[in-house]
Amino acid sequence: MSTSSPSGNYFAALSVINVNEHVEKKGGFSYLSWPFAVAQLRMAEPTASWEVRRFEGLPYLATEAGVFVEVAVTVQGTCLSQIHPVLDARNRPIPQPTAFDINTSIQRCLVKAIALHGLGLYIYAGEDLPQIGTDPAANDAAPPPQPAAPRAPSQQPVRPSPVRPEPVAGDHSITLVQQRTITRVAAEVGIEMPQLLQYFGVNDLGEIATSDFQRVMRALAKRRSA
Repeated sequence: MSTSSPSGNYFAALSVINVNEHVEKKGGFSYLSWPFAVAQLRMAEPTASWEVRRFEGLPYLATEAGVFVEVAVTVQGTCLSQIHPVLDARNRPIPQPTAFDINTSIQRCLVKAIALHGLGLYIYAGEDLPQIGTDPAANDAAPPPQPAAPRAPSQQPVRPSPVRPEPVAGDHSITLVQQRTITRVAAEVGIEMPQLLQYFGVNDLGEIATSDFQRVMRALAKRRSA
């Protein structure tokens, strides 16, 4: 298996891997088997590596809000980290976790950090199939959300006209799966949707071109690492 793709982007190659057979259901939540995630990542990119972050020598951080772990995964020189709270089977914080609880959380955190590179990311967007192909109609169960009705001229907000890149011939808008992915990641890194839309010069996510999806994800990843 190779991480090469028509665009030369490893994220695109990892994101189309179907992981459904290795997804487990616990307490109404979906979990991807961590040995499978690691195996698929290493088969796709043998040089990939990961690190459990330490906090004053400990593999967890205890705060008043709860106990947290962090795992960083590096693929082709790109390092992305995920912070995960120590939770029970019902996804509730454990105030005084055991070593087993912390180890379980580290494994879950590792899977999510791998997902930031594309493998199994669609699970966290609420979908049960990976994005395959470039035709939005073939990937989405429903059409993208339509923009709200325009306001009266007196109510229109005043903002500078953004500079949008020239469209690529034959390009499509991003799929509903990709829109949900952007929405989730933006919320995780603390980016307000109006701010994101203004930055990329669109009125809603459905206007973002497929060729710009990776640019949006890279921008969000930089905000996460900041």
